[in-house]
Amino acid sequence: MKSHWLGACLAATAIGLATGGAKAQDGALVPPEKAEVVGFDVDEGTSMAVAVSPDGKLLAIDLQGSLWMVPAKGGTARRITDYYNDAHQPVFSPDGKTVVYFAYRDGGFDLWAMNVDGSGRRKLTNGVGDDREPVFSPDGRMIAFASDRTGGTPASYNIWTLDIASGALRQVSHGPEEDRMPTWSPDGTQIAFTALDSHGGELRAVTLVSGEVRTLRKVIGKPDAPSWGPKGQLAYVVSTPSSSTLEIDGQPVSGSENVFPFRVSWLRDGSGYYYVSDGKIRRRAGAKLSTVPFSAHLEVTRPEYVRAKRDFDSTAPRKALGVLNPTISPDGSQIAFVALNDLYVVSSRGGKPTNLTRDLAIDADPAWSPDGKRIVYTSDKGGGLPQLWIRDLASGKDRRLTSLETQPLSAAWSPDGKTIAALDVDGRWGVAGLVKIDVASGAVVRLQPSLTQPGKPSWSADGRYLALSLSQPASASFREGTNQIWVVPADGKEKPFWQVPLPQPSIDTRAGDGPAWSPDGTRMAAVYGGELNIWPVGRQGEGLGPPRVYTKEISYFPTWTADSRTVLYQAADKLKTVDVDTGTTREVPLDLTYVLAKPVGRTVIHAGGLVDAVHDVNQRDKDIVLAGNRIELIADHDAARCTAHFTCVDATGLTAIPGLIEHHAHAQKDFGANLYRAWLAYGITTVRDPGTQPYDGVENREAADSGARLLPRIFSGSPLYEWQRVFYKMGIAVAGPAHLEREIARAEALRYDLLKSYVRMPDVYQRRLVEAAHEMGVPVTTHEVFPAVFTGVDATEHMGATSRRGYSMKQGPQGRSYKDAIQLFNQSRHTVTPTNFGALTNLLAAHPRFRADPRLSLYPTWARETVTKDDGMSRMIGTMIEGQNRAIKALFEGGARITAGTDTMIAINLYAEIASYVDAGLTPFQALQTATILPAQDLNLDAGSLEAGKLADIVLVKGDPREDIAAIYDVQMVIANGRTLEVSKLLGSSRENR
Repeated sequence: MKSHWLGACLAATAIGLATGGAKAQDGALVPPEKAEVVGFDVDEGTSMAVAVSPDGKLLAIDLQGSLWMVPAKGGTARRITDYYNDAHQPVFSPDGKTVVYFAYRDGGFDLWAMNVDGSGRRKLTNGVGDDREPVFSPDGRMIAFASDRTGGTPASYNIWTLDIASGALRQVSHGPEEDRMPTWSPDGTQIAFTALDSHGGELRAVTLVSGEVRTLRKVIGKPDAPSWGPKGQLAYVVSTPSSSTLEIDGQPVSGSENVFPFRVSWLRDGSGYYYVSDGKIRRRAGAKLSTVPFSAHLEVTRPEYVRAKRDFDSTAPRKALGVLNPTISPDGSQIAFVALNDLYVVSSRGGKPTNLTRDLAIDADPAWSPDGKRIVYTSDKGGGLPQLWIRDLASGKDRRLTSLETQPLSAAWSPDGKTIAALDVDGRWGVAGLVKIDVASGAVVRLQPSLTQPGKPSWSADGRYLALSLSQPASASFREGTNQIWVVPADGKEKPFWQVPLPQPSIDTRAGDGPAWSPDGTRMAAVYGGELNIWPVGRQGEGLGPPRVYTKEISYFPTWTADSRTVLYQAADKLKTVDVDTGTTREVPLDLTYVLAKPVGRTVIHAGGLVDAVHDVNQRDKDIVLAGNRIELIADHDAARCTAHFTCVDATGLTAIPGLIEHHAHAQKDFGANLYRAWLAYGITTVRDPGTQPYDGVENREAADSGARLLPRIFSGSPLYEWQRVFYKMGIAVAGPAHLEREIARAEALRYDLLKSYVRMPDVYQRRLVEAAHEMGVPVTTHEVFPAVFTGVDATEHMGATSRRGYSMKQGPQGRSYKDAIQLFNQSRHTVTPTNFGALTNLLAAHPRFRADPRLSLYPTWARETVTKDDGMSRMIGTMIEGQNRAIKALFEGGARITAGTDTMIAINLYAEIASYVDAGLTPFQALQTATILPAQDLNLDAGSLEAGKLADIVLVKGDPREDIAAIYDVQMVIANGRTLEVSKLLGSSRENR
């Protein structure tokens, strides 16, 4: 599929680079086809920096990732870069002819320079490291900057210099802390910088000749952006949970202003300086403060395309696409996998698989014993949280192996069959230790403490080592790194160590892309750039030669036969094997289908009140008539309707509201089936999952649609599409344009409901994702605001949260958003899911009884304690809520679509999110709409309101949520897709059969 947008954009970029002309660069601004372009002016900037020219006549600003020039006295801003640079923190050369900045043009931050009019744009640094925060030396001959190019373990940012004439680079700071934001002393002999660690930091200076480092100042809070003035003054910004303040030589000068954490820009004579606070350009001269007015023209689009619509009516057979962890048996004759909530085996020649389990318990991660007679897998069939079970294939009997307080996943048998290694999930977002378990006794030994979302372990042939994938960070400033191999001695006596087979590329994911050690110990398999790679290794997993690429199609989850000659892998929606010696591939056809589960018959619900989420009124004494899984009629109560032909539900003392939609939650196997039961018990009947492991979300969706598991309706997103660096296990480190096309092909084959363009995805390739997704009829979501809203991205997650810049273009200090960000969302009619982190603290303060909710029993201990005890993370982030609430009100009233989502798997957080919108100034009814009709519109889903023809998703609660939004908490009964569920039943066991 040829990309018209991307081709035009890259061609125009090439012209711009060749000619150096700003107008040529503007040729890249081709709007999406059929999209309406809306232009408007703004006079505030979010997370904007400013620099003054040496002659004091011009100001350079970096509004929304583009560079602009503004007259120093104020006026219209002129954009001098195109929309796809993500350019930041411009500085002028001492002669005033050049502007230097850092930009994320092609998948990494590099230093760039150009003439003041935007011509002559050129790249100053290259390489795999990120280079940021440049500043000229007083004589204009050198540039100091911060970079993580040093590498090493642990890696960190350090200060470097660039000789402009020769291009020579020199590292001038070497500390273990994160050294950032350099500034030159007036005489050019020293560079000051911030040295940051987990406790805060201090201001330091390095003398260039001697290399001596000294502390300039310690501050209370986080120091940022030092800037040495011409007379030796040192200005800097100090951030605390409640303020962001400008100080000079230890004295606060900014009062109550919300100062942005970027360098002040001094006038040459030291008489004054410029900076940005409260979204405005400020100038100070002594005690005199003035504001420099400006106006900048921005553009957005309102994309138009034919949206795909999920079919919740047809009962024709559907192909199962969510095939999890397909694992070939040692003799190569069978394949074990999980799909449709159950464990299956199938002949390696293909055909119809055999279902080994058929219950409502969740199954995961099958692994064969070395003799092929047993399968270990994870299941919560024993009630409570998932544990390891061993299935004897001859007898068909299961034996429970573990009874841990945590959740073991990703089991792997040792070569001698006596030990099983597994990940031991014990914290947020898949944080897990590594354990080994004695197969005979069940005794557990912990080999590794909690690791950040590790991959599946794989044994060496001699059983002495375990290899798994971990993210190796590039620095402590930014969490993204590359997925490399972490080798753990199985005896627990030696220290683990890294093996990095390819220094630059990252293993695509830690979810299922290897490493897979061959049973003979001579090779490893992993997926790089979407392709299956195999390379020779030594006894400890050290690389002994270059990888060989075995596939050109998207590949996933390699497993070996015992003779180390055959590898099974997933290729989009297919299973394939490859002969390692010859490279010959063979498809394994899989005959597995399901039909949509929907109730039959008719139900009448007599509700004492009804809030339909369309009209701001509580309709009294109504009958809701259901036919199958849809609402047939809503009418005044008529006792005659309750006949033998109807199932009758008496809800005369309750209020009916639409089933709630959790618009941002990542469904993971960690909690087992209880996770999904909890969502239903809290009245959540639809969950949008904007980012998951490649096949997991599809399996969740199909388990819901088929009725194989008791869970809400699932809208499953793609993995998080990153670029070369990655953090989350569910993220993919896209290696380049060819890899991106392979991922797009998999997305189309697996029919993701949305695509997620994540933190490190370059803007120009985000645009390619939008084009591909819209051709599929599905939306794209991101963390970004611009140029996403010009490119045609449909939605943005979080008002705060992670940014590749370390600060957000949606939100400045104290959680405050300014007119540029607000108008970009409003004018584009964008969908925004704010995720008010910290809202739970406020909800529990107002309603302490919620801490004792019996529904919390469905969660593991650590998750319950985020509610039953004081959650420090929630409280810490909650200091930003006031600023976020102002933005939420402005967005709701200005045209953006606000949808409630929490970015957590703990359902009570959705109540907190909705309640926080009332605190922001929405009415209770409007807040209810953010979790009902508005997200339903975003999903193109016939739900979210109580109207004839809509899907029968209904929650019966005590009280009137229009009067008190807390009424949605008191769920008495849930009707999900026409099926009536009592909360007491949802709190029961998942052991029952289907």
